[in-house]
Amino acid sequence: MKIKENLFNQRIISIDALRGITIFVMIFVNELASIKEVPQWMRHMPADADAMTFVDLVFPAFLFIVGMSIPFAFNARLIKGDSPKTIWTHTLKRAIALIVIGVFMVNAEYGYDASKMIINPVLWALLAYAMPIPIWNKYPKDFPLWLKNVLQYGGILVLISLYFLYIQETGERGMTPKWWGILGLIGWAYLFTVIYYWLVSGNLWAMIAFLAFSVAMNTLNLTEGSFVHSTPWLSFIAGHLTHASLVSAGVVISLLFFDRKIINTKINWLVIGFIALFTLTAILLRPYFGISKIKGTPSWTMFSAAICTVLFYFLYWLMEVKKQTKWSEFFMPAAANPLLIYILPGVIYYFCKLINVHIIPGYFRVGLPGILWSLLFSVIMLFVMKILNRYKIQLHL
Repeated sequence: MKIKENLFNQRIISIDALRGITIFVMIFVNELASIKEVPQWMRHMPADADAMTFVDLVFPAFLFIVGMSIPFAFNARLIKGDSPKTIWTHTLKRAIALIVIGVFMVNAEYGYDASKMIINPVLWALLAYAMPIPIWNKYPKDFPLWLKNVLQYGGILVLISLYFLYIQETGERGMTPKWWGILGLIGWAYLFTVIYYWLVSGNLWAMIAFLAFSVAMNTLNLTEGSFVHSTPWLSFIAGHLTHASLVSAGVVISLLFFDRKIINTKINWLVIGFIALFTLTAILLRPYFGISKIKGTPSWTMFSAAICTVLFYFLYWLMEVKKQTKWSEFFMPAAANPLLIYILPGVIYYFCKLINVHIIPGYFRVGLPGILWSLLFSVIMLFVMKILNRYKIQLHL
């Protein structure tokens, strides 16, 4: 793969802004999930409902942003002079880390036999959420090497111990991927897309073909009696290509915006054409599969890709063309440290549960007060991230 002599050498603040906004909304809806008497439009739609809310768009938006960032990440490593072996190793480590963290988080929620666990399941969950911080923290260059090794390898040993301390409801020792968790699904989608991106050297038409293939596999996987649906290993791949379709859509839109060979400084008609194509695909497939985030239908992925592209186009126009960037500073702490801000609420939750402390009274767990609390909590988390960023506590996979 060669270095791209184009805008991939620059920092695009509108991508950071979209990432920051997405994470802010993610923290809000995750906290809102525990609030009672909240309108349905502020929750995930049920699996059998042919509809989606803004909540069902958060996960796709994160996948889309992962895809938009891939050409920039590869170009940065090529400019730095990294060898193919180094790039492949980094890619595999990042994907495996996301999958491992995701599986630990899922097992912390359910599937254990509390009566047979050697340690308190809440303590187990707290450690499972907290250990990624010392393991994957981006330590400053002047940080003592011996202490860094103690923290990283100590954290790894704790995670390994947690695996063997886990007792399933069936009585078996060790965890199972009941499902991969949000981070795990991101890890698999990232892995599939990045491997293909590398093999085709980031070629636009090849990425469009991969996007079409991913949507087709998603469609076949949801079709009863198809060879994909009835073949376990193909169904496994197709399930992850569901999310890879959103990552690859992000890659395609990133190439259409920032590759000088195809860039249009005024109206990007190619991007508008893909918005129409995403929307048309979603409309055509909707009668057969419906719109469902839970089921991962192609209409859900394609409507999400269209909406994410529209949102990014607006941010690009506002920030890169009109240079209106001051407002985005509020969201940037989250954009700079997305993994930590995703993990931290879980650490807080299990810590409070372990010591039996309630942060807020029950009044703020219902209805409008609960909605306002969720919004306030999201704002607080952004300020916490600003402080942690200042003290160089940043997770970097």
